[in-house]
Amino acid sequence: MTILILGSGGREHTFAWKIVQSTSCEKLYVAPGNSGTAQIATNVDLKVTDFEAIKKLVIEKQINMVVVGPEDPLVQGIHDFFLNDEQLKNVAVIGPQKAAAQLEGSKEFAKEFLIKHKIPTAAYQSFDASTVANGYEFLETLKPPYVLKADGLAGGKGVLILQDLEEAKVELKNMLVDAKFGAASSKVVIEEFLDGIELSCFVLTDGEHYKILPTAKDYKRIGEGDTGLNTGGMGAISPVPFATESFLNKIEERIVKPTVLGLQKDNLPYKGFIFIGIIKVGDEPKVIEYNVRMGDPETEVVLPRLKNDLVEIFEAIANERLHEIELQIDERTAATVMLVSGGYPEAYEKDKEITGLDELSGSIAFHAGANSKEGKIVTAGGRVMAITSFGDSYQAAIKKSYQNIEKLHFDKMYYRKDIGFDL
Repeated sequence: MTILILGSGGREHTFAWKIVQSTSCEKLYVAPGNSGTAQIATNVDLKVTDFEAIKKLVIEKQINMVVVGPEDPLVQGIHDFFLNDEQLKNVAVIGPQKAAAQLEGSKEFAKEFLIKHKIPTAAYQSFDASTVANGYEFLETLKPPYVLKADGLAGGKGVLILQDLEEAKVELKNMLVDAKFGAASSKVVIEEFLDGIELSCFVLTDGEHYKILPTAKDYKRIGEGDTGLNTGGMGAISPVPFATESFLNKIEERIVKPTVLGLQKDNLPYKGFIFIGIIKVGDEPKVIEYNVRMGDPETEVVLPRLKNDLVEIFEAIANERLHEIELQIDERTAATVMLVSGGYPEAYEKDKEITGLDELSGSIAFHAGANSKEGKIVTAGGRVMAITSFGDSYQAAIKKSYQNIEKLHFDKMYYRKDIGFDL
C-alpha cells in the first residue's frame, strides 16, 4: 500500500523508520518531512494544514493511508475532511476526528471530559477576559505553586507554573487581556498544583477496542536538574522504572478504560493514538493532560520497542479490528537524548552543518529539525536530532546514547547530560 505521513519532526522520522520495515508498505511519502525521512521515503513540500494540497497529492499518488503526526491538522479536522469527500472517504486516516481532537485543542474541554467521566485529575476553574477578577479570587483560594494553562494550542508553551500569587495574577491578565499566547489564551484554565513524578501513557484505539503501548518519561526543561524554560522535550526513557505492575493496573482501570468508554458515550469518533500525561501523586495516578497524537521525543523510545508490523496495527485501527492484534514489546529499555540548537527554546541560528552521523554505532539518529542542503545535513530547527539506544537498564541505554553523541558535532550543539537523573 501507499502511505503518507504528515509532519516533519523526530516523531515523523520514527514513524517512517518503522513503517518502511513493513512488508505492506510499497511506497512512503512524508509531507513535509526532513533529512531523515528523505533517506528512506519521498518528501513532499506541503503544509500539514493545507488540506486541498494534501487531497491533490493523495489522489495523484493513489495513497491508501494517511498517518497524522502533529496535532494541528487533527484539531482543524483533517479526518472529517477526508470522510466528507467522495474521492477521499475510503482512505484510512490515523488520528481522531475534529470533535475528539478537542481533547488537545481545548484544555477546558479536556477538563470537563475528565470530571464528567470521573477520571482522577486536578481541581480547576476556567476564565476569560470578562472574568479576570474571578480568576484572581480563585488564585487566592489555592496554595502555591499556581498553574495557568492557555486553553488552546500554544505549541507546548502555554503552561505557566508560578510560585508567587501576585506574579500569577499579573500573568493571568497578560494571558487573558493582553493575549500573551494569542487566541490560545483567550480562555485560561487555572489548576491546583499536583506534586509528584510524571510519565506518559500511550493508548491505541479503533474507537471501541484499545491497546496500551509502553510507558515513557520525557524531560521538558532545557536545563539540567529540570531547570530553565520548557521545551518540546530534551530526552525520554521507556519503560518507566517506577511504573510498577500495580500502578499500571490503576492507570488502565481508572484512566484508560473510562477514557475510551467516555469517547464512545460522548460520540467522539477516535481512531489513533491517545497520549495521556499522568502524574504519580503518592501511589495514585492523575491525568494532567490529553494529547491526540504520539508525543515527541517519546515516540523515539516507544516505537523502537514495538516489535509488531506498524502498518498491520494501523490497518486494524482503520477496520476496527484492533482487538485481534497482540502487541509484542522489546523487554529492553530505550533511551533518547535530544540535540538542540544553541539558544533554543529562544532565538537560535539555523543551517549549521551536522557531522559524524556515519560514525554512529549501536544507536539510531532520528532527525527532527534537520534538512539536506547541497549534499550536507544541516540544522533547520530548535530540536535537531534524537539519539536513541537500547540497553538492559536505563543507565546502559543512556550511556550508549551519550557515547554516540560524542561523535556528532554542529556549531553551538547543546544537550542535557542528565537524562534519567531523577529515576
